[in-house]
Amino acid sequence: MGKLATLIIALTMYLYGNTLFANPETERAAFRAYFHAKFPDVKKSDFVNGVYALDKNSREQWIEIEEFPPYEIAMGEGQELFDSTRFANGNTYGDCFGDGLSIRKKYPYFDEERAQVVTMESAINDCREKHGAAPLKYRAGDLAKISAYLSYRSRGEIIDVALSSAGAINAYEKGKKYYYTKRGQLNFACVDCHVSSAGMRLRSEMLSPSLGHVSHFPVYRLKWGSIGTLHRRFNECNKQVRAKPQPGQSEEYRNLEYFLSYMSSGLEFNGPGVRR
Repeated sequence: MGKLATLIIALTMYLYGNTLFANPETERAAFRAYFHAKFPDVKKSDFVNGVYALDKNSREQWIEIEEFPPYEIAMGEGQELFDSTRFANGNTYGDCFGDGLSIRKKYPYFDEERAQVVTMESAINDCREKHGAAPLKYRAGDLAKISAYLSYRSRGEIIDVALSSAGAINAYEKGKKYYYTKRGQLNFACVDCHVSSAGMRLRSEMLSPSLGHVSHFPVYRLKWGSIGTLHRRFNECNKQVRAKPQPGQSEEYRNLEYFLSYMSSGLEFNGPGVRR
């Protein structure tokens, strides 16, 4: 039996409830080993580039687009919003995050006091509400622009999610369960497209591997014609399998982001990105 076949069998046993793997770190190692074996010609660090790490023609087109990236305008507007917004009490975003600091590596994390996962986007709205301002919409618009700016300032930071408490592990487990649970009229789970079918074509599009998925958000999608957050993409995936989408920054989506971020720990943040 080949190495890849062995890994596929082991991962399948894990995905469907076997207790072969005893802890999150062992699960993460198996997850990464699966993709490294499935795509042996892809450098480990290149998984942050999604399908552009797999398909030569797509990569060449992407490199050309990145010379004048369509997210640049949104990123500049995000910087203006971050720098110039002054809340009614006189405070700014800088009072929450620090002025000009790279902060992406702090998120997502498990907040012990609130017993929940905090993402960078939820932290932006936490800051607004703390200073008496209304929250922004989570999937697109100004919040995505601010997130794009902060992500750009943080390029090269390492994804480093710590599971340092029972609450954090519980959130990870909930995110994992959501990832592997089939839903919708098409009865698909995230794993069906982005693990077992990664690298295959769905109509004209190649399915991207889950490893590194969280690294490049928010993204400007050509089909959207705008920049959007990771949770906007989660919503779109649910709609595509005809499942009920969750609200932006729902517990389910935050836990899913936490799980995926843990699985991609050690890779670099390289957002904002551009995708089809």
